[in-house]
Amino acid sequence: QVQLVESGGGLVQAGGSLRLSCAASGSIFSSNAIGWYRQVPGKQRELIAACSSGGMLTYYADSVKGRFTISRDNAKNTVYLRMNSLKSEDTAVYYCNAGKWSGISTYIGRDDYWGQGTQVTVST
Repeated sequence: QVQLVESGGGLVQAGGSLRLSCAASGSIFSSNAIGWYRQVPGKQRELIAACSSGGMLTYYADSVKGRFTISRDNAKNTVYLRMNSLKSEDTAVYYCNAGKWSGISTYIGRDDYWGQGTQVTVST
């Protein structure tokens, strides 16, 4: 079992930066791939970044590629999402998810491993 807690969200001006954290409890965290999703009201939750269990393989959605960086520290049971050059369209609730990695760049999330989410609001 893995429990996930996101933090680091907040209000930031367009062009600014934030770093989200996903702290995990559970002895099997290091064997799980982790994905970051975001959701805005009325839309489906979308996967924006993911990394394999060792952190060597990553995936980024086109909308965040080049601006966001996912990393993990398995010794601290924490995954980070560094978000730079934020835009108003990045405003959303951000969630982390524990799942598995497939192939080179495919993340498969698990429906039962979600955090509670953290709000990111980008003002213009």
